[in-house]
Amino acid sequence: MTPPPNSPKNTYERLLQELRAMGRVLIAFSGGLDSTFLLYAAKQALGDNVLAVTLVTPYMSTTEVRDAQTTAHTLAIQHQLIDIPFPEEIRHNPPDRCYRCKRELFQHVKTLAAEEHIEHVLDGTNHDDLDDYRPGMRALSELQIETPLLTVGFTKQHIRELAHEFNLTVWDKPASACLLSRIPHDTYIEEDELRRIDRAECILKSMGFAAVRLRSHGNLARIEVPVERINDLVETALRMEIHEQLKALGYRYVTMDMGGYRMGSLNEPDVSSADSDTSYPKS
Repeated sequence: MTPPPNSPKNTYERLLQELRAMGRVLIAFSGGLDSTFLLYAAKQALGDNVLAVTLVTPYMSTTEVRDAQTTAHTLAIQHQLIDIPFPEEIRHNPPDRCYRCKRELFQHVKTLAAEEHIEHVLDGTNHDDLDDYRPGMRALSELQIETPLLTVGFTKQHIRELAHEFNLTVWDKPASACLLSRIPHDTYIEEDELRRIDRAECILKSMGFAAVRLRSHGNLARIEVPVERINDLVETALRMEIHEQLKALGYRYVTMDMGGYRMGSLNEPDVSSADSDTSYPKS
């Protein structure tokens, strides 16, 4: 039976055609679902004419770096890690940090692509990203970064379905975001604080919370997990272990967000610190 025109399988065939026409590509590779799916498709379409590049910043979690390395190795893709120092123009975590960050980071990618004589630089943006607040997409457009998943109309759900069918281990991987998203806007970023957040989230993930955010408000840690996992988070023995381990990292207060995990919660109004001697702007 011929699949319908807008089926994931037909969309995938269009993606392969787009990639084959490019000849050779460089893919900005985070290790997440979308960029892994794009990397897999590029390997199918272009064989060894694919270079994956992961930009390692102080605000990228150690887990994401390891995942990117493991996935690229599994797919037998040429992979480069590039260490990028903290861009000072986002040191105060401005509301448009995603735009500034993408612009800075993809300039490094474009430079590498030119050195490697690769014309096409790709990103894993998909159609569902149009429905979210994504200021970084403006930087991609300005730098002429290509987004083939978006071009052919892939949605996140279709990517997950095909990734599962293709036995990609990331098919059910939760969405991720850089560690700057754990800190309120207009807050000066200390790299020690980023490392503390990273350690705290590693602790929570080791306890079985794959989808988790540790929002850091000075001395207060606000944990977000999916609503259906809240009861697991507050189970007595686990709750006390989490409390003790996060206090050992220097948090005075360890709290749970009753609203559960939601993307971009620090963009909501009236987020403030628990300490009377420390104030944070709305974010």
